[in-house]
Order: sequence, then structure tokens, then C-alpha cells
Amino acid sequence: LSRCRNGAVNVHAVSCLASVTGKWPTKGAGTYFSSSDLYHFDTSVIEAPELAKEGIRTIDHPRVGAALTGDPSDLAGGAPITAMIVQGTNPMSIAPDQNKVRAGFAREDLFLCVHEQFMTETAMMADIVLPCTTFLEHDDIYKAGGHTYIGLGPKIIEPVGNSKPNDYVINELAKRLGCNHRANNMTTNEVIDETLKLSGYPNLESMTETHWYDCEEGFNGHHFVDGFGWDDKKFRFKPDWKAIGERGDELPLLPDHWDATDPRDAEHPFRLVTPPARNFLNSSFNNTPTSLKREKQPTLKIHSLDAAEKGIENGDLVSIGNTQGDLQLTAEIFDGINPGTLIAEGIWHNSTHNNGKGINVLTNSEIAAPAGGAVFHDSAVWIKIYNRKIKNEF
Repeated sequence: LSRCRNGAVNVHAVSCLASVTGKWPTKGAGTYFSSSDLYHFDTSVIEAPELAKEGIRTIDHPRVGAALTGDPSDLAGGAPITAMIVQGTNPMSIAPDQNKVRAGFAREDLFLCVHEQFMTETAMMADIVLPCTTFLEHDDIYKAGGHTYIGLGPKIIEPVGNSKPNDYVINELAKRLGCNHRANNMTTNEVIDETLKLSGYPNLESMTETHWYDCEEGFNGHHFVDGFGWDDKKFRFKPDWKAIGERGDELPLLPDHWDATDPRDAEHPFRLVTPPARNFLNSSFNNTPTSLKREKQPTLKIHSLDAAEKGIENGDLVSIGNTQGDLQLTAEIFDGINPGTLIAEGIWHNSTHNNGKGINVLTNSEIAAPAGGAVFHDSAVWIKIYNRKIKNEF
């Protein structure tokens, strides 16, 4: 819904439904927004904003391929990226325009360190791989995306082998680079405790007893009973897109369908959507035996009308592609989608596809208006038979 070129307009249109029907004050009948605005963490101990230097550039994750292959706009006019440390992500699998990402990580002049728990596709490209703890092996504090609680996540077991948590690696690297900040010599729990206190939340001792804290602002606040977040308390059907991002003037003024998608044409007549598989979480769990057993193999859902037109049968190995590349998937005839739409659930490990490249070979690294975001579910592709009913076993 949101990760398309018209994603912001889609989300706004849906968010208007509760106001159109007058249901926003009714329990269970409103619109559920992200809970991120509920939290007011003071991250000064964690992020050390007072040490930030002017001109430090930020690379947008969906544009990592373009940045690593020297796109001037992504490099913000600066020098090429020649060293990188990767924590908590797997761009060689999950970033769009994978062929360009691969070309960037394959550069001989790029020094790559990956801090990981598994030998991911990105770790395979690294000069050095550092073992990372799992959530069971370090202390942490969590804020939710799907409910209203912050939770304490204490260490359950000692780190396996030489595994170290993210903050340890960052602090040790900072010391070696001459960065002098008090957090460098604080324990993880000391950082958690001070962050909780600065944020006005219960301290670590209290959280250790209760385990969580509900940040929900009460029924009236949660349901906008006393009005919406504007001076006049009124809902806005006409958003100020320009205040959200510099490309705000591109978006329609009122909620409606905005026909701004990857253009389908005679050569690329299908829209490809790449949602998560039920047993994976992005590229997490795509290497665990139980998840692989349940998912079986990478498939491409295609409507029976489209399959008949293309002469495709259930179980055929098909090839899909666009100007960025192509890959092969096993066809699954499925009438639970609209004709003209293809569904490839993932993200599967790149190695499970015939040519060793994953689904993000086909996704575009264009940034959506008004303020950014990837367009993973908005790719125009072609499809054809690659091999008749070859059974892939993974």
C-alpha cells in the first residue's frame, strides 16, 4: 500500500475513511496509525548529537546501489564510498536494483566489514565478518510498531563464542578513532537506564520488575475525541504535502487514486508486487529449516486468465524481467489476485533462484514523493515460460 510511487497518497486516502464515515471515535472502528509518535525517547546518550559535524552526508538505504556505483546525487557531491560497516541489514538481498547493489559491493576498492549473526548475502561480500549477538545475548530496550508498549529485553544467555552486540562494536571503533564521549565507557544497561530517565519513563530498576510500560495516551487521545493535531482540531482532507517533503507539489490535493506507478506497456504489461512470505521477515528466517520447509520454494502467483494467455501451466518455471534484469520462479496459478498483477512472496535467499540473484533484481531504486521511501511493490515486468514443469527443490 505505501511502498509504491503513489504510496503516500494511498495511505492518506485510506486514513480518510474513518473521518468520512464518522467512525474515528468508535472503539475498533477507526484508523490505526503507526505508534511511533507515542514515544518520546531522548536519544542523546545513544546518538551523541553534540558531536555531529556539519556536512556529514547520509545515504538513503534504497539508494545504496546507486551510491556505491558513484551516482553524484547520492554521494551529495562528495568523494566515493571506500569503506563501510554494515549492521542490522542485508542490502545485498533487500535493497532494490540488486544488480547495481552487487556491482557496488563487488568493487575492489571498497573495504566492507559486516557485523552479523548469519552468513548473509552481504556477509559473503565482506572483507571482514564480525560475529554479532542475537537478542537473547544482550540487554536492550524496545519500542513497538504494532502496539503501544516499550519493553525491556534483558540478556538471557551469555554471548556465543566471540559474538559482540552492536553498541560494543560502535564504542570500540569510536575509541580507536579518537571519539571522546562518555557513552563509550558506559555499559549497555547504564545507557538504557539514563535514556529511560531522560525520556521521562520508569527507570531500569522499575522496568526490570514490570518488564514493560504502556505509552498509550488514553482512549480520547488515541481516538482523537478531543480533536486532531491542528490548532483548530479539525481533520485535514487536504494535506500540506509541501511541508512533508520537497516533492510535495507533485501530489494531488485531495484523497483519490493517483495514477503514478511504474508505467506498464506492451513490453512490460504486468505489475509485480513483492510482499513478505508468511514465514520470513524480509531476509530474516529465510535460512532456517522450519521456515524453508513451510515455504517450500520461490513461486510466482499468476491469475489463471494471464496464465492461459501466456500458455503457462501450474509448476512451470517462468522467467520475469524488465530493463534492470530477469530471474526465474515457479508458476503458481492463483485467482486471488487481479489479472495483470503478479505476486512474488519473499525475500528468498538469492542462491535459491536459478541465476543466484533475488527478487530485488527487478525492483526500482526510485524514491517516492513527497519525502522518500522505496517503491518495492511497483515494478512493471514481462513474463514468459523458461522451462516446462521443472520441479525445483531447495
